Amino acid sequence: MSSKIRIAIAGYGNLGRGVESALACTPDMELVAVFTRRDPAGLVLQSGGVPVHAMARIEDFVDAVDVLILCGGSKTDLPEQGPALAALFNTVDSFDTHAKVPEYFAAVDAAARGGKRVAVISVGWDPGLFSINRLYGEAVLPDGASYTFWGKGLSQGHSDALRRVPGVQGAVQYTIPSQAAIERVRSGSRPSLTTREKHTRECHVVLEAGADPSAVEQAILTMPDYFADYDTKVNFISAEALRRDHAAMPHGGFVIRSGTTGVASSQIMEFGLKLDSNPEFTSSVLVAYARAAFRLGQQGEVGARTVFDIAPGLLSPKSAAELRKELL
Repeated sequence: MSSKIRIAIAGYGNLGRGVESALACTPDMELVAVFTRRDPAGLVLQSGGVPVHAMARIEDFVDAVDVLILCGGSKTDLPEQGPALAALFNTVDSFDTHAKVPEYFAAVDAAARGGKRVAVISVGWDPGLFSINRLYGEAVLPDGASYTFWGKGLSQGHSDALRRVPGVQGAVQYTIPSQAAIERVRSGSRPSLTTREKHTRECHVVLEAGADPSAVEQAILTMPDYFADYDTKVNFISAEALRRDHAAMPHGGFVIRSGTTGVASSQIMEFGLKLDSNPEFTSSVLVAYARAAFRLGQQGEVGARTVFDIAPGLLSPKSAAELRKELL
């Protein structure tokens, strides 16, 4: 019997493929199944020998999976799938609609407790690693202000939201930070910045045949939680241009805490990421938290968790003694 943690993937898009790649670099885990809403026979995985099953059959595999990594989108997939699957499996997901995290947590927590499972929500780099660094900043520098800048990069969640707009065939969205705003923050002046002052959003959209460009643009510009609070530019392009110019998925950003200690000592804490592939990095974070979800389940824990609730040592394949010796 294998001693490896048995991982399954629900949803095989960019994030699902990233999880598959991350697991190939993770010796203490193995990919045992992929579940899809598409025709399983038509899905070709990167790794051979891993079975693909219809999502409708997922309940048949409860005893064959230690942790299920949910790779659907936050706009419509996860609000339904998160609670439903947390009642059956230990799960990890990347729900990233910040404004709706509390209600999503409550729904997933109730389902996971009912099924006596562990569900780790909103894992990735933001929410996720950036969230932890915002917490560190506030805790260490209580007299201060926190700032988060994203990009320039392609946002998976916002791109997914674009593709759900009626009349949109394909789309990507780039988040672009204001360099002037970043430098003001790094100066220690603690500026008061509006949402619009910190970022702009740039959308590249392929229309379906017969779609009304004005109606599509208006639906995007007024979308709450995604575009309504930002200066957003919508560019209509061809499907060929989308494939040619927007296939890469770079991203990154900064969390900066500007604070004062003592009488007047200015202190700046900064955490940054520069990513060639947003989905591959996010997937790597999901896999690390899948290890934590498994360990918590082994300890008899139940219910939903966020990155704030999980000790860093649970993410590592190394023992506590090894971590103390090698990293402390």
